[in-house]
Amino acid sequence: MRARYREERDKRLGTGRGYQYARGDFAHYAADPNAAGHVREPVTDEVDVTVVGAGLGGLLVGARLREQCDFETIRLVDAAGDVGGTWYWNRFPGLRCDVESYVYMPLLEELGTVPAEKYASGEDILAHCQAVARHYGLYRDALLGTSVTELRWDEPTGFWTVTTDRGDRFRSRYVCMAIGSLHRPKLPELPGLDEFAGHSFHAARWDYDYTGGGVQGSLEHLRDKRVGVVGTGATAVQIIPRLAEAAGHLYVFQRTPSAVGVRANRPTDPAWAAGLQPGWQQRRMDNFHLVTSGKPQDEDLVQDGWTEITAKLAAILPRQGAAPADPAEAAAAVEHADLLKMEEIRERVATLVHDPATAAALMPYYRMFCKRPCFHDGYLETFNRPDVTLVDTEGRGVERLTGAGVLAGGREYPVDCLVFASGYESEFAVPYVERAGFDVIGRDGLRLSQKWAEGVRTLHGLQTHGFPNCFVLAKAQSGLHVNAPYMLNEQSRHLAHVLAAARKRGHRVVEASAAAEREWVEEILRLANRNLDYAELCTPGLFNNEGRPGELHLLNASYGGGSVAFVDILRRCREDDVLAGIELRDPTTSTT
Repeated sequence: MRARYREERDKRLGTGRGYQYARGDFAHYAADPNAAGHVREPVTDEVDVTVVGAGLGGLLVGARLREQCDFETIRLVDAAGDVGGTWYWNRFPGLRCDVESYVYMPLLEELGTVPAEKYASGEDILAHCQAVARHYGLYRDALLGTSVTELRWDEPTGFWTVTTDRGDRFRSRYVCMAIGSLHRPKLPELPGLDEFAGHSFHAARWDYDYTGGGVQGSLEHLRDKRVGVVGTGATAVQIIPRLAEAAGHLYVFQRTPSAVGVRANRPTDPAWAAGLQPGWQQRRMDNFHLVTSGKPQDEDLVQDGWTEITAKLAAILPRQGAAPADPAEAAAAVEHADLLKMEEIRERVATLVHDPATAAALMPYYRMFCKRPCFHDGYLETFNRPDVTLVDTEGRGVERLTGAGVLAGGREYPVDCLVFASGYESEFAVPYVERAGFDVIGRDGLRLSQKWAEGVRTLHGLQTHGFPNCFVLAKAQSGLHVNAPYMLNEQSRHLAHVLAAARKRGHRVVEASAAAEREWVEEILRLANRNLDYAELCTPGLFNNEGRPGELHLLNASYGGGSVAFVDILRRCREDDVLAGIELRDPTTSTT
């Protein structure tokens, strides 16, 4: 099986098929189809905190600051026309979270609500984001439909100057960047992309004017259309069944199949929801975090596809306090459990897909976490439809686009509409400032683009020396977990704690010390190589930089000690109430 995995990986190496970003001539693929287009006067005021990004990260920062600090003005700034981040931009049909909504959707207890389903729809998650913004008063000072163009620190006054593309120029005592990672679409680097005469769009900017219908489906305008989908990852797994229901004929262009397990979505049991005790969500989130991190627990509260495989792995390894396993034996046991799970996934394909050749093409041959696992209860069955054609490129990808369609395997497939389900810019591969769309100018004119040109340098992934009163919510040098909002919640709590503690001590400027940053960077480097061998053996994809993990800068890696250890580090810092590694001071001149 190792040999088969290597064979499948090698098919995809050196194909020359890369990605390009939706900029320049292709910027229309990233345009906001929901833009309100309202006009307003430029803002020139002063606020306590500016949060760049109004997705789940930005909302959590605003919420935790409201709870822990006495700030009057917390301003969210986002290019999107509303809060929600990825749930604002992504509105494609069939959209749902792939992590249980009771642990994915933050602040449920704070808002006194429970999701309607185990796996919430994109509509419901966006509505929850809007409810969070209302509950914490975050709409009042927000600047939406607005892109930051620069953040500039003024050392004497201890304020940041924020400028935007709407002519705004205002001062902010603190800034936090929560720009997220699932909002800037990428496109396959295909010859002929500008030659295709049909209609095309990226799934992250769904064109309902063309397809008709809405997020629940009923894409009636596609009834007589030949539709193509490029990609078979997490997005495609959700949109393909809805497109198949509507299109005259659907062509699915596949480079690498996804591992698709059972989702088993269901409505929330009203009796269960009524019986929840205070603190239920944090306990459930912590339990999911520990189980999916391979930490043995007496109970699996979530019991889904995510926890199943990691619970099996945890059962193989010694429990805490037991004698440590031989590393080689432990690795072999984990690999064997992984193999059994992937065999189960492949058997599911064989059972559900009737045509043997199609079923064989849909079977994934790689380790479980080489690509993000998917969960769906109708995707595989879609390929039994006579009006759906799987075009398996055997790892090579689409060759080019023509004026009339898609060329793959030497054959042209005419299509009227082409949907790119090709993912998003990588948070690890694309420089932070480039993804943000603006530069940050700190003390003595130091630019963040300069400081991070050779890799990220931070304290706990949250602060960077030379940029006072500035915080970053990102994956680099921070914890990484399948449930992203869980980590954003922990980062937000820590950020709020630091500012509350500084204000309690009477100081208005906080900054990571050079020594503390250096120590954290050394720790990141010490642990960064742990998964390189695993990544190099994986099939090319987002997680391993398209088969070139060694080209990723080690400093841009997440904390290699694991998300559980990372959360423990932050929590210990808060419990000790010691701002270790953080310098406190006041501005050099008095201000209003």
